[in-house]
Amino acid sequence: MNRDWVEKDFYKVLGVSKTSSADQIKKAYRKLAQQYHPDANPGDGTAEERFKDISEAYATLSDPEQRTEYDQVRQMVDSGGFRGFGTPGGAGGFGAGGQRIRMEDLSDLLGGMGGASGGLEDLFGFGGRSQSGPQRGADLATELHLSFEDAITGVTTSVAVQGEASCRTCRGSGAEPGTGVETCPVCGGSGMTAQSQGFFSMTQPCRNCSGSGRIVQQPCHTCGGRGTEVRSRTLNVKIPAGVRNGATIRLKGKGSPGRNGGPAGDLLVKTHVAPHPVLKRKGDDITVRVPVTFTEATLGAQIDVPTLNGSVRLKVPPGTKSGKTFRMRGRGVSRARGRSGDLLATVEVVVPTKLSRDAKKALQDFHDKFESDENPRAHLKV
Repeated sequence: MNRDWVEKDFYKVLGVSKTSSADQIKKAYRKLAQQYHPDANPGDGTAEERFKDISEAYATLSDPEQRTEYDQVRQMVDSGGFRGFGTPGGAGGFGAGGQRIRMEDLSDLLGGMGGASGGLEDLFGFGGRSQSGPQRGADLATELHLSFEDAITGVTTSVAVQGEASCRTCRGSGAEPGTGVETCPVCGGSGMTAQSQGFFSMTQPCRNCSGSGRIVQQPCHTCGGRGTEVRSRTLNVKIPAGVRNGATIRLKGKGSPGRNGGPAGDLLVKTHVAPHPVLKRKGDDITVRVPVTFTEATLGAQIDVPTLNGSVRLKVPPGTKSGKTFRMRGRGVSRARGRSGDLLATVEVVVPTKLSRDAKKALQDFHDKFESDENPRAHLKV
């Protein structure tokens, strides 16, 4: 616990109430930080100290977990649980029921309790993060390479994972096969024991079972009694339709196993989507560029457009210009919820580069007869 939590009212520092929302706290901090920032007050020591107090207050109140712990501390302060803390002549002490204890003495007291090193958080029961109770397993990370088609439609595949996993020899019990695991007789399986010191009642990890709540008769020869081992394993994962390149998918409970009955961690799968030779993605839409001949663009035509599910027919109206984009509803990325994306087909008029003598003469005759009076660049004259 930070000493300033007892001495300072961070809500008063920011000028907000204890019931203020996170957005209200942020708004108050930004306003004060801009007012007292050292760059805006060069050489002003008072403003600099004020800015430090504002930053400290916001750092605590903007973190939901720290704010909860701070509120609990302040509740004890308001109720008199820390009378005399930091007062002149008080040597940084606090009192309960009129008795005063110095912070230094309390630190010595905690240090002499045989491992009760949690500090004031464990002493008073707020903010404690005991390492003896159920602990969540660590998250693991891996990468997955997908084809363009699989990323769009979704796929069930396998990924390789390297990290802590349940021991294959003891199946996570920590005990050598054929031997048993007993409930710790000292703590009754809770992993914690209570110890009185004056008017304090403190809890600490059980020494008999090292806080696990269990006694392993004979530790597993593979994992040494931990119940886990570091190894590679292969997991089947279901990739949802429409996953994007670079997206990270969180698979609950597929990470490292928890300890002392805690839940397993998660598996974070980062996806890498290979490009498609013809199709591209734009949000939830699929785009494709479709070449058409001069004749098709001029006279109109029915052409085939590729999609992920075969080709579809597109009607190109007569006189279509190169670069015209046609939208085909519902032919894009499918979504489990909401409307699917579309297919955007952009036509490109292809100019022939190799013409026979007869073809060249026919085009020249066409130009002389039908295009000689038209100048497509007339609007460029200045």
